[in-house]
Amino acid sequence: MIELGSLAPTLIAVGLLMALTAAVLSGFRVPHAFSPALAILRGAAQLAAVSLILGAVIASAEWVAVALGVMFTVAAITAARRLAWSWHHLAVVAGSMAAGILASLVIVFGTGAIEFTSRYALAIGGIVVGNSMAIAGLAGRRFNEAVIDRWDQVEGWLALGASPRQATREMARSAVYSALIPSVDQTKTTGLVTLPGAFVGAIFGGLSPLEAGRFQIVVLASIMAAGSVTAILLIGLLAPVRVRPAPLA
Repeated sequence: MIELGSLAPTLIAVGLLMALTAAVLSGFRVPHAFSPALAILRGAAQLAAVSLILGAVIASAEWVAVALGVMFTVAAITAARRLAWSWHHLAVVAGSMAAGILASLVIVFGTGAIEFTSRYALAIGGIVVGNSMAIAGLAGRRFNEAVIDRWDQVEGWLALGASPRQATREMARSAVYSALIPSVDQTKTTGLVTLPGAFVGAIFGGLSPLEAGRFQIVVLASIMAAGSVTAILLIGLLAPVRVRPAPLA
């Protein structure tokens, strides 16, 4: 059990980091400057609740499946909101994410690269879901911005007889590439610039550095595969644009 006294340094550090984040963003007059600080508070509350819940359910396959379902639902809703909320966007985002995540996890567990247990399913599933959410949001927003910025070009192609999908093809490809850049950079610099959380957690959990490294590269490859499928399917469904889209908030 964690004692209250041992939490004091953590609370102080997190409070100072939140204050620094809000101060620099406010000083630069960035919109929604306090959103990151509020996100930290919300994340802390959610982690506290989830930590208590997972301790009781991690050994149960049924409850792990429920936990992953909740994670996926929240992730899909969050990504859909980044694209301007609508039930259509939610369906498109959820379908694209589900396809990418399932394809990735079937390969990981089907090949035996990672043992198919409740513990590993929750760990890898949660990581892949979270990253797919981020990639879906980035891809959708990049595509929206590109179409708005180059709307004259899109109209020109449409006037020449191109289909809506053909008129935005290059913008769609660029949006997918841009959305994957953070994941690509993270993967390229793993071990040189950063030590990923899954790697460090596996070592703290008792695995040898070699086994932890094997686990981490499987996780990174899963993120890349799931993100690629998610982004391509999502943008493929959004690409047929017939009217200029509204800027996203």
